[in-house]
Amino acid sequence: MFRAVAMVARGAGGLGGAVRGYASNTSGPIGFIGLGNMGGFMAKNLLKAGRTVTVFDVAPAACAQLEAAGASVASSPAEAAAGAGVVITMVPANAHVREVYTGANGVFSVMEPGTLCIDSSTVDPAVSVEMAAAATECGGSFVDAPVSGGVGGAEAGTLSFMVGGTQEDFDAAKTVLELMGKNIFHCGKVGSGEVVKICNNLMLGISMMGASETMQLGVKMGVDPKLLADIINVSTGRSWSTEVYNPCPGVVETAPASRGYTGGFGSSLILKDMKLALDAAATCDSNLPLGNATVGLYSDIVDKGMGGKDFSVAYAYLSKIPVKD
Repeated sequence: MFRAVAMVARGAGGLGGAVRGYASNTSGPIGFIGLGNMGGFMAKNLLKAGRTVTVFDVAPAACAQLEAAGASVASSPAEAAAGAGVVITMVPANAHVREVYTGANGVFSVMEPGTLCIDSSTVDPAVSVEMAAAATECGGSFVDAPVSGGVGGAEAGTLSFMVGGTQEDFDAAKTVLELMGKNIFHCGKVGSGEVVKICNNLMLGISMMGASETMQLGVKMGVDPKLLADIINVSTGRSWSTEVYNPCPGVVETAPASRGYTGGFGSSLILKDMKLALDAAATCDSNLPLGNATVGLYSDIVDKGMGGKDFSVAYAYLSKIPVKD
C-alpha cells in the first residue's frame, strides 16, 4: 500500500480552509465501485491501460465480467478502497454515493491519507460538497466527475468528464480520467461538475422527447423514418438524439431503439437527473417549463413500467407501442 509523501494545505478558497495532509498517488492501485452499463466499460478501459484495479458491485455477474478481464473482486466498497491510491465510484443516486463512501463498510472507513476519490455518479451537487468535506477529514481528496457520451463512449474510452474540484485535484484526476475519456473539463469548485452534468441531461431529456415526438408524427403521417431522419440530420432540427441515438427502431442500427430499447440509459435515470435539475432550479429562481413538462412525461413512462428501458423509449410511449420492461 502506498504512503503519503508530502504535506499540502488547501487555501482559504478550499472546503472551509481544511487541510489535506497528503499528496495523491494516482499511479497506485485503483478501486472501482459501480459496474453498471457505464462503469463496467470504464473499469475495463483502466485494465486495458495496464492499471491494477479492484472492483465492487452489488451484482455478482458484473463483478465476474471484470474478474475475467483481469480485475480483483472485493466484497465491499471498503475492501475495494483498501490500499488504493485512487477510488472511482459510478453509482445511481445520492443515497448510493453516501452509502458507498460513509457507510459502515464504506470507502472512508479504510481510506488512507492521500487517496483521491473520483465520483462519476450524477447526483445533487450538495452531495459532492458533503463527500469532499468528509474526504478532507480523512486526509484525502474528492472530485465530482460525472460523464457524458453514453454506453458507446464508455466502451470506446471517449467519454467527456465534467470535473469539480481544486486545480491540484483536477490535475491529479485528469491522469486517470484520460484512460477512460477523450474530453476532460475543469468546471470549477467541487459540485460544479454535477451542475454542468444536470444541465446537460436536462437538455438531453428535452431533446430526446422532442426527437421522439417528431419522429412519431412523421411516421404516422406516412413518411419513411430513415428518410425523415436523414433530412433532419442535414437540417436545422439536427441533434444527437436524431443523428446518433434516434428513438425510432431501425433508423440507427446501433441505437438502443433498434434492440428493443435495451442496454442504454434507463428512463428512470434520465428522470432522476432531470429531477435534480428541477431541484437545482428551485434554489436559484430558474424557470424550467420544458423541463417540468418532460419530467411529467418521463414520470408517466416509469409509472407504466418502462423505467428500465432506454430513455429513447419515449418514442414507443408517444406512439402507443407496447413495450415490456
